[in-house]
Amino acid sequence: GDLDKVVNLLLSLSGRLARVENVLSSLGDSASSEERSSLNEKRKLLAGQHEDARELKENLDRRERVVLEILGNYLSEEQLQDYQHFVKMKSALLIEQRELDDKIKLGQEQLKCLMESL
Repeated sequence: GDLDKVVNLLLSLSGRLARVENVLSSLGDSASSEERSSLNEKRKLLAGQHEDARELKENLDRRERVVLEILGNYLSEEQLQDYQHFVKMKSALLIEQRELDDKIKLGQEQLKCLMESL
């Protein structure tokens, strides 16, 4: 459960940080200094939160290693490998699910814009 939450938090913060950085880089000379300052503050806040989330992930990885060591005393080598594979695949599938959700959302937004332009 913690793995789901931390991976989703990291993905969410990464996406939000990327969007703010894209807006910042696309700001023209006509952008007000107040707007630029506000976006820079938001970027700093998101970067700090992202770093905190990475620390949470590192702590979770340490806990996983401890659990793996304990399970090593009770499971066969094959069962232990199955467990490790499950944990790795769970993270990979969460990331893939998030990417697919983002693509679906983008497609829906594009479809909406196309329908409005007709």
